[in-house]
Amino acid sequence: MPNAYSRAAKAHDTNNEGIRLQKLLAQAGFGSRRKCEEIITDGRVEVDGALVTELGTRVDPSRQQIRVDGSRVRLNPNHVTLALNKPKKVLSTMDDPKGRFTLRDIVGDKYERIFHMGRLDYDSEGLILMTNDGELSQHVMHPKYEVEKTYIATLDGKISGTICRRLVTQGVQLDDGWIKLDHCAIIDSHRDVTLVKVVLHSGKNRIVRRIFGAIGFPVRRLVRTQIGPIKLGDLKAGSYRILSQTEVRSLSKAVGL
Repeated sequence: MPNAYSRAAKAHDTNNEGIRLQKLLAQAGFGSRRKCEEIITDGRVEVDGALVTELGTRVDPSRQQIRVDGSRVRLNPNHVTLALNKPKKVLSTMDDPKGRFTLRDIVGDKYERIFHMGRLDYDSEGLILMTNDGELSQHVMHPKYEVEKTYIATLDGKISGTICRRLVTQGVQLDDGWIKLDHCAIIDSHRDVTLVKVVLHSGKNRIVRRIFGAIGFPVRRLVRTQIGPIKLGDLKAGSYRILSQTEVRSLSKAVGL
C-alpha cells in the first residue's frame, strides 16, 4: 500500500513538474537510467526524509533533499567543484595586494563566487579543491570533518623506517601540541635525500614541513597528491579540471553530507 509520500509524489507527477527521479540520479552519476530505476525500487532513495520506491516520481532538486543510501545527492547546475594543481610560487588565495600569482591567475573569473577549500603554502605544490558550493566548502574545511590528505615529501637526509613508524605510533611534539601521522612510507632514498609518502588528517598550516623539520629532516619539496577520495592524478601544474558528479558525491560523503 503506498504511503502518504507516494500518493503526494504521484499527484505531483501528474502535474508534470520537476524532473523524474531516475533521470536526476543518472545525471548525478549513479549509473544508467535502468540502474537508477533499480536503486529506487530497491528502497535506497529518500526524498525529504521519506522513502520513495515508485518509478516516475518527479522531484525538484532546488527545493527537495534527495538521498541515496543516506548520502545527499548534490545536483545544482550553478555549483561547480574544481581540482587544481598549484605550482610553487603561487598563493593559495584569489587576490594579492603585492601582485604575486594567485589561484585566480589559473582559474580566471569564469566561475562566480568560487573559493578554495584549504590552502597550500607558497612553496608547496599539488592538489587544491575549489568550489562555489558553500555547504560543501564548510564541511570540507571544518575540523570535525578533516579528511585524509596525502603528500609526497622530499626530505634532506636519510630517514629510517623506524622513524617513520614512530611518527605514526608516537607522533612528535610541536609548539601547538602533539601530532601523529596516519601513514608514513619511504618511497626512495638516494645519498642524503629521502622521498616519503605521508598521510594525515590535520589541516594545520605548514604541518608536514613542521613535523619533519622538528625531527631534523627539512622538506625540500612537498606535493599534495590526494584529498579524501579526490586524486591529483596526471593533472598538469598550473591547470585544473571540473570534478565529475561521482567525485563530488564521494567527497560529500567523506565530509558527512
